[in-house]
Amino acid sequence: MTPGSGLQVADVHKTFDGEARPVEVLRGVSLEMAPGQGLAITGPSGSGKSTLLHLIGALDRPTSGKIHIDGREPYNLAEADLARFRNGAIGFVFQEHHLLPQYSVLENVLVPTLAFPGDRRAAETRAQELLERVGLSHRLDHRPAELSGGERQRAAVARALINRPSLLLCDEPTGSLDHKTAETVATLLFELHREEGNILIAVTHSLELAARFERRCELLEGRCTEA
Repeated sequence: MTPGSGLQVADVHKTFDGEARPVEVLRGVSLEMAPGQGLAITGPSGSGKSTLLHLIGALDRPTSGKIHIDGREPYNLAEADLARFRNGAIGFVFQEHHLLPQYSVLENVLVPTLAFPGDRRAAETRAQELLERVGLSHRLDHRPAELSGGERQRAAVARALINRPSLLLCDEPTGSLDHKTAETVATLLFELHREEGNILIAVTHSLELAARFERRCELLEGRCTEA
């Protein structure tokens, strides 16, 4: 892979303090991904899937090892620069939509653009285009409580993409949805992933969802094995 492009995870370890002794959750995880690639991370509960996703997303720091995103090592950045980098380079979709109940769908999608100064008109245009793309152009002024579960998750996907991130991270993105709605949201995720050309990584217990990814790895006892 060309230095400065994509994602590189090199020999990453993560240890947490336990009551009796330290608990090593990740034991030397390494992987590389180029722009446009997708990866599903599977494994039993407690295997470290979400921990790995949080490290890649710069929400936590590895105990040792290196993570580079687009040629930058986020943990070498000052806190303010890290926040800006994470806001622009990384999009997150969680199992729960985490939409703010007091705001409209359009306002929720725009939330990530409010952290740093930018072109407000361009941001609103981008939000409207994304909401049209996810089939919610008729719901711009609705509050989250007025939406179905699938609609809320589609709004969350639009919000994750608002700043054109190079890395889209999903933690059980279909885990709270019924089978039919989960298929719809998954298909939408893949379509937008292809259109945006980003790196897509999803942690999932769903083998059906994992099978749709071009790359799959399983976490067992802190180690990642790619199928």
